Amino acid sequence: MRTIDLSPLYRSFIGSDRLASLVDAASRSENQHTYPPYNIELLGDDKYRISMAVAGFGADDVDIVAENNVLTVSGKKSDEEKNSNTKFLHKGISERQFQRKFQLGDHVKVTGADLQHGLLHIELARIVPEAKKPRRIQIGGQSINTGDKA
Repeated sequence: MRTIDLSPLYRSFIGSDRLASLVDAASRSENQHTYPPYNIELLGDDKYRISMAVAGFGADDVDIVAENNVLTVSGKKSDEEKNSNTKFLHKGISERQFQRKFQLGDHVKVTGADLQHGLLHIELARIVPEAKKPRRIQIGGQSINTGDKA
């Protein structure tokens, strides 16, 4: 296992103790399976799309949960579909259950999801709250939001 020395980062980043946990989570996610395949697209400055190939899965078979900066996409076929009497001569479309996790950045929210033509599209956006946006600090005075045009 590789070890990474993060001590130089701690000298210039304040509150970067969370950085070590993010690196650790990323190294654990390397052990994930490669099914289903996916793309991550940058649509704009703060807009993203994850597209996953989920052929054979319907909207009722896929579950999307965003919690604590982790997006979990899982799929499971219903028992009645598994127990059908269909006999395959060749089965090349894998409909096995899956779970894939994505680590989301701060303030990244899921804005929508759609399933079309065997592709699950998950729309994401970075939405920074007003309280977290940069603000100008006057010396000897109060802070002023940089977004104000007064």
